[in-house]
Amino acid sequence: MITRQRLAAGVCALLAALAAGVAFPGGAVADETQAAAPKVELVLDVSGSMRTRDIDGDSRMAAAKQAFNEVLDATPEEVRLGIRTLGANYRGDDRKEGCKDTAQLYPVGPLNRTDAKTAVATLQPTGWTPIGPALLKAADDLNGGDGTRRIVLISDGEDTCQPLDPCEVAREIAAKGIGLTIDTLGLVPDAKTRDQLSCIADATGGTYTDVRHREQLSDRVGQLVDRAADPVVTPVATEGAASCEKAPTLKSGLYTDRQEFGQQRWYKVEVDPGKELRASVSVADDRAVNPDYGVLLRAVTSHGREIVRGEAAGTGRTDVISTGLRYPKADSDDDTASAETVCLQVTHSFSAAAGVKTTPGLPLELTVDVVDGPSGHHDVAAFGLGRGWWLLGALVLTGFLAGLLWGWLSRWRVAVWRTN
Repeated sequence: MITRQRLAAGVCALLAALAAGVAFPGGAVADETQAAAPKVELVLDVSGSMRTRDIDGDSRMAAAKQAFNEVLDATPEEVRLGIRTLGANYRGDDRKEGCKDTAQLYPVGPLNRTDAKTAVATLQPTGWTPIGPALLKAADDLNGGDGTRRIVLISDGEDTCQPLDPCEVAREIAAKGIGLTIDTLGLVPDAKTRDQLSCIADATGGTYTDVRHREQLSDRVGQLVDRAADPVVTPVATEGAASCEKAPTLKSGLYTDRQEFGQQRWYKVEVDPGKELRASVSVADDRAVNPDYGVLLRAVTSHGREIVRGEAAGTGRTDVISTGLRYPKADSDDDTASAETVCLQVTHSFSAAAGVKTTPGLPLELTVDVVDGPSGHHDVAAFGLGRGWWLLGALVLTGFLAGLLWGWLSRWRVAVWRTN
């Protein structure tokens, strides 16, 4: 997420704690070593302002070309890379025509470095800055397949094709649940450009970077392309229901959804006897929201009785808020005992700031694990300490004995002092 960084050290710690030592069963989420090749499309602003000579004494366009050449040389073999331009072809003053000016310079696929470099070398700063239309086309370019997908947008100015707001475009792309991330880089940006590019990155869980030097641009684009080749767990898109009865049944895995303001989302999980359900939820605010917010995750029976809940709240500015819960299902001596249907309810209290669109809903990420339960009921009842009780008892006893010894020594010293 931009300079503010979609998920926050606290969230990472929570998810790591909930998922520690647990592997996701196959089929619930994409395999971490998925065979599908990662796809990246570099989207370059070639509008007239790219002629400006303010990056290490050269033009912004020259810096971008050099960065592209270096990145093309270093692109991992497994990455399918493409290049799209915006504002590269139309030289006129007709805004309607200028806002259609986006084209795929090099198709997403196996990389021929010579051909790609030749195509980049022909670019000359020309026209408008249709960021929104370019993002829509780039998403189509990357459509299909199960691998990771990433757009790297490089621009030096605001979109000039309103009312098609590129932030709204990015939110719509994220709402499709296709796991596409948009990273943005601003070349010598002003405040408005920085805000817009940051908003685009926020909407998809990407990053935003200010760029003011040639070497910085090359390094950052290279890092983002390399990142696409890293093994990842791809969340599975799901759609929660308005009630438990109609909720989708989830297996262990990582899921994404969208939740409207003031809405409840329900999901179901089957928990066998002797198993433990671990669930966590993160809700991100990808647009301006009011202070005072919270998120609630409840586990209830199919009859509506609450089993356990997790909740978190805050005031001020945040990127994401998370909570989690654990529910151990007691083992049974009856071999024919059936699984219990546990309903998970997700509710948040974010509210949109004045003038901010409420659709699509806020991005929600849900982690579900059903694992072997504790080895004995005493572990569950020990307030999460399990077999650590003996250590706590030993510490208490040691402290008690040390206190007695210290008290006796103090009384003895006082008695000696009075005698003398």
